[in-house]
Amino acid sequence: MNLVSIEEATIVLKEGNTLLYPTDTIWGIGCDATNESACQKILSLKKRPEDKSFIILVDGFTMLERIVPDFHPVCYDLIDLADKPLTIIYPSAKGLAPAVLGKDGSIAIRVTKDSSCLKLIRSLRQPIVSSSANLSGKVNPTCFDEIDSEIKEGVDAVLNWRLNETMTSPSQIIKIDLTGGVKVIRS
Repeated sequence: MNLVSIEEATIVLKEGNTLLYPTDTIWGIGCDATNESACQKILSLKKRPEDKSFIILVDGFTMLERIVPDFHPVCYDLIDLADKPLTIIYPSAKGLAPAVLGKDGSIAIRVTKDSSCLKLIRSLRQPIVSSSANLSGKVNPTCFDEIDSEIKEGVDAVLNWRLNETMTSPSQIIKIDLTGGVKVIRS
């Protein structure tokens, strides 16, 4: 297991590799969301079907607006007023690896407030994938020690950050359409 600092993790991501890291919700497996081969590594590691999309993390509205061409104004309020991490599924996106998109072209994005995630994203200057740190179909681990050894050994690096912290809450997920209609997927 290759434990790395945030600075080293940024290099890992820039080189098209995968990273195991804590997020604002649970532990995630990540990569540069614009790098298709890195996204494919995550699909393979998790044994995940290719037709399942990923959640990606961004550092704020500027990056989000760059990715989502039809950003509905209601999203500003939804994100600002959310009382816990909120992932929004948008109808379309641009500039991302095809593997992160849903089969209908939609994309799930969360504006993170987590300090380590913000540092990674800002240093990389790209959104990052945030896929739960489990094998497909298995339970989400609540702490680093519960992450399957196949995942720990399969990623290229592990962020040496918050290794003893318990994290139990995946994000809320809503889907928004082009008219601003909202559907709750996970509360």
